[in-house]
This record gives sequence, structure tokens and C-alpha cells, in this order.
Amino acid sequence: MTPQAVLADLVAIGDLPGASNARMAGYVQAYLARLGVDCAVLPGPEGDRVNLFATIGPRDVPGYILSGHMDVVPVEGQNWASDPFRLRAEGGRLYGRGASDMKGYLACMLAMVPAFQAAALRRPIHLAFSYDEEIGCRGVGHMIARLRDLCAPPLGCIVGEPSDLQPVLSHKGKQAVELRIKGRAAHSSQPDLGVNAIYPAAEILLFIRNLAAKLAVDGPFDPRFQPACSTLVAGVVQGGAAVNIIPDQCTIRMEVRSVPGQSPQTITAQVIARLAALPDVEVSHRELSSYPALPPPETRDLVDLLERLTGHRALQSVSYGTEAGLFHAAGIPSIICGPGSILRAHRPDEFITEAELESCCAMLHGLAREAAS
Repeated sequence: MTPQAVLADLVAIGDLPGASNARMAGYVQAYLARLGVDCAVLPGPEGDRVNLFATIGPRDVPGYILSGHMDVVPVEGQNWASDPFRLRAEGGRLYGRGASDMKGYLACMLAMVPAFQAAALRRPIHLAFSYDEEIGCRGVGHMIARLRDLCAPPLGCIVGEPSDLQPVLSHKGKQAVELRIKGRAAHSSQPDLGVNAIYPAAEILLFIRNLAAKLAVDGPFDPRFQPACSTLVAGVVQGGAAVNIIPDQCTIRMEVRSVPGQSPQTITAQVIARLAALPDVEVSHRELSSYPALPPPETRDLVDLLERLTGHRALQSVSYGTEAGLFHAAGIPSIICGPGSILRAHRPDEFITEAELESCCAMLHGLAREAAS
């Protein structure tokens, strides 16, 4: 099948994060089975979601992982010119939810399987399909934990997030946390009988603001990023039910994005410690999502390979995060490089071009030649 034909099938499957991915995983398994490729099904702890891992070539030799996520973001509230789950071709563009982020890459991975099989690979090419990337890279860690049972230690991992097929070397880490404050309700005419949860929440918000300002002044700094420091933001505040009721609940959702070398958890821990010190209220917190930063590679091997295969010079950093940080944390050299543009991701009328799919397949043809040499 051509990449465009595979992409049409993938776009028609709108499996969203946080829910079963049985349709998408089933399609990939069936596609690979028709080509005689065994596919390991790796269930996640949720019970209704799976990662998939397949190998073309020898398993006992170090090779390369091509990694992409199967989930896409929702389309609710977006005004599309056509059905987002039916691929539309117009003027060399292919429109559909996930076309760039990142079913275009998955389509190229699958369309290239016959070429990989014909290449007499001396080093394997592994196909890794993960779930729930769009809500904090929740799925891929369970697959990474199983890799030692599935293949020899890989030479590298190419995470195909849309980068205009430009190799990307690094990104920030992230942790999102929900903070809960519980007071005591009362009638607003007798506020002394209640404990207002919004007031201590305001103290935490000021602490978050001041800590963010301190990071901007004191660093650490990494000039590859803009801004060059770690950032801390309170994004959602919810509390109270009516103006004549003393609010007994308030919730804050905050996010840290940290430069390589600084764990987002070290920043979050300062906020959690301040939360725990609040008097007269009950407090709790829970992690919503997290992934580590992707630092620049220690050697040039994977960078040189991708620059040669794509014809593009590597980009030092991007502002978005990916699963590459998790592969790196597991000791696997990792790089971001995929077709399409991140500027089209998550937006209405998301698209990828036919030329971008062709260029990605050309890159993968080159990888196959490299693995066969």
C-alpha cells in the first residue's frame, strides 16, 4: 500500500487518548500480519490500551527504533472544512485529524515494511507504536520497560513527531500537577463558621508566581531554548459554588517545563512543600502528566546519520515535548525527526503534504540501506 492509502485508513480511526485504542492497534496488527511480521502486543495497566512492537531483521543485533504514537487529540469545538476522520486530498495536501501529528509518520513506517523486508537487513529496524502520548506520554514507558525482552540494546530511536523532517536534538521536560485545598463550607453571612479554601489557594498562586520569577532570574539557563530557563505556570483555578457560600474546595492545576539538567519534579516539590505548610486546611496533590527532558546527544552518530538521510541540518531544540526524553532516559540515543509541521498539529484542517510523505519514505529507504550495509 502507498503511504497515502495507509494514511487514509489511519485517519479514519479516531482513537483518542485516555480510552481504548483497540481499533487502531487492531489495524496495525492486521496490517503487519498480512506481511508476515510478528507484532508483540504490550498491554498497559489501564486494561484497554496496548503498545505494539515489531521487528524486521535480526532481533539479537543492535538496530534502530522508529517510534510513533497512535492517539490523536479531539476535534470538539473546532471548525473543519470537511470530516476530520476522512482523509481529504486537495492540491497536494492531505487533510485529516492526525495527518501531521503523527499518523503521517506511522503511515510511512507501515508502507515501508515491504522495502525493509526486501533490504536483507543486517541490523534490525523496529517499529514501536505507543498510546496516550497526547496526555503526557503515559503509554510508552510501559513499552520501554519491556524492550530488553524484545530486542538487543538499540543503536538509536527516531521519534517521528512532525519536525519538517529536520532532526531535532533536544526539548524541555514537563510535569503537570493538580493541587487540592479543602476547607469548610458555611453561609457567607457567618464566614467565621467556615474555612475559605480560596484564600490559601491565593497564597499558593502567589508562591507559584514568585517561584517562576525566581527561575527567570536565577536559572539554570540553557540558551538553546526560548525562554532559556525553566518555566512554571498556574493554568487552571477552580473553587467555590456560589457567592453566598464559603468555598470549601479549591483546585489549582500547574505546569513546569524544565531545561535539560533540571528535573521538573525538583521545582514542583517546592510548591508541594508550601502547600503542605498551609494551616487549617486539608491538602493533597496528584500528578497529571510528566516526561523528562531530551538533552542534546552525547555523540554525533545518530545526528550525522539523520542529517545525511534527510539532507537537513539538525535543529538544536524545540518548545514542545515528546517521548524521545523517555527513550533517552532508558539509555537509548534518541532524536526527533518526522514529516509534517508541528504548527499544523491540534488545529482544524490539519494536513500533511504528499511531498512530505515521499520525503519521509526516502529517509526510511536510506535508513534501510544503512541497516543493510
